[in-house]
Amino acid sequence: MIDLSHPEIRDAVRRALEEDIGAGDVTSEACIPANRRASGEFLAREAQVIAGVELLSLIYKMRGGVERLELRKSSGDRAFAGEVIASVSGNARTLLACERVALNFLQRLGGIATLAAKFVERIASTGCRVLDTRKTTPGLRRLEKMATAAGGVTNHRMGLYDAILIKNNHIAAAGGIRQSIEAARSASPLPIEIEVRTGEQLAEALDAGATHVLLDNFTPAEAIELIRMASGRAKVELSGGVTLDNVRDYALTGADFVSSGAITHSAAAVDVSFRLKLD
Repeated sequence: MIDLSHPEIRDAVRRALEEDIGAGDVTSEACIPANRRASGEFLAREAQVIAGVELLSLIYKMRGGVERLELRKSSGDRAFAGEVIASVSGNARTLLACERVALNFLQRLGGIATLAAKFVERIASTGCRVLDTRKTTPGLRRLEKMATAAGGVTNHRMGLYDAILIKNNHIAAAGGIRQSIEAARSASPLPIEIEVRTGEQLAEALDAGATHVLLDNFTPAEAIELIRMASGRAKVELSGGVTLDNVRDYALTGADFVSSGAITHSAAAVDVSFRLKLD
């Protein structure tokens, strides 16, 4: 479920409405009587995992409200082609003014959730978990990470503020792997993960007490031996070039996690339509 009270969520919806409607929906205002009542249905036009449907209540509320809103699905539910996701009744102008914003959220977030679910399905029974990344649409991260979770993916850190991930450039700036780990450990109680790109770097990280390592840009075959090195000493995440086609190969290496930015940055929007009729 989406926390509709969260300021980031409210701000994203407000900005979307302002962007699309601006000073007013001039077409609806010109063509439709102010007191005209109507109802409508949001339909899944293809099989999909639903995400973001709870936003409808916030979208309509910000435009003055509707008489009735029924959510037939929740985020994380599956819908088949032709199923009704939600139905609404109210002022016709309001329904039409909100149509595109509502569909943009449902299509974009549903696309992410649907792709996330495919990643999770591909690694079933391997014991590995799929993580998302920070490769999200600027300003929509909280919503997009909600969508990955709706598809069954585990959220990685939300931003730079809630976990320490020491990457290659951090290591260079800190003066080395051991130096970066020791400095981070003394400065913060947050979880620490470190990226390594060679077997030598992995050995150094493990000797420095690393408990969570990120193996970046290895093939599955290359990763297997490094995962054996880390076994019993650190959790291992594989990243870099992980796609829907090869994610199972990576999961079968024995890694604890695989992460893929494609889940958010390359998800195709799902097909959702809105059908309006007069009451």
